[in-house]
Amino acid sequence: MAGKHGKALDPRDLSAFVAGAIFGSGLLVSGMIDTRKVQGWLDFFGDWDPTLAFVLGGAVLPMILVWRIAERRGVSLLGTPIPARTPPRIDRALVTGSVMFGAGWGLAGLCPGPAMASFAIGGWGGALFFLAMVSGMVIAPTVAGWLSSRTTS
Repeated sequence: MAGKHGKALDPRDLSAFVAGAIFGSGLLVSGMIDTRKVQGWLDFFGDWDPTLAFVLGGAVLPMILVWRIAERRGVSLLGTPIPARTPPRIDRALVTGSVMFGAGWGLAGLCPGPAMASFAIGGWGGALFFLAMVSGMVIAPTVAGWLSSRTTS
């Protein structure tokens, strides 16, 4: 199949587009781009909103099944190899990153996927959050390298 400029359309690009469209639609339908809903999910001792538990279950349960199938296959439906599972390793970087992610998610009510959707429809607040998030992602490797060099010397 040829694309707009005569190049063959890569099936991986098409599958990435379809997966992104499904993911974005899921974020919209589930309310994950509504910061009040996310913060309500995290407010256990106040006005707790348990509806995101269904979103969590709807994401985690199918992935458990898919990973079990993928472990047996070795290659994807598109023929690309499925990488072997790496052994779990809990280290300082994982814990620090998880705490920072959780704090940002709790304070702002957005994580990277919904932040991208919010950038498109969230007005200035969504755009500002998205730019701050991307800046943090760009700066993080430099800061991590600097911190690593200070702890090893």
